[in-house]
Amino acid sequence: MAKTILAVDDSNSIRQMIVFTLKGAGYQVVEAVDGNDGLSKAKANAVNLILTDQNMPGMDGLTMIKNLRATPQYRTVPILMLTTESSDAMKSQGRAVGATGWLVKPFDPQKLLEVVKKVIG
Repeated sequence: MAKTILAVDDSNSIRQMIVFTLKGAGYQVVEAVDGNDGLSKAKANAVNLILTDQNMPGMDGLTMIKNLRATPQYRTVPILMLTTESSDAMKSQGRAVGATGWLVKPFDPQKLLEVVKKVIG
C-alpha cells in the first residue's frame, strides 16, 4: 500500500512539482491550498507525512502544525516545512510547534525524495 502525503501550499506550481516528484516515486498525494484546507484534508484523510509551506493566506504553516499536533491522530505524524523561510528564528518556531524537519524552496526533487524516504520509508 502506497504511503500518503499531504502537500499544503498556496502556490499551484509548487504543488504540481511536489505531486509530480512524489507520485513518480510511488507515493499518493493529497493537495491542499492553504492551512485551513490542509487541516480539513488532514482530518478527512489518514496521511503518513505532511509537507507544508509557511506563508499562506488564511492559516500559515506554523499555525496549522500547532492545530494538527493538538489532535491525537497527528501527534506523531512527521510534518516537514517546505518554505522560502530559512532564518534560525523561524526554524526554532517550527521546532517549538512540532515540525519534524525543514526544507528550503526552491527545492531539489531528489533531495525532497531523500528526506521523505528517510522520514517515512
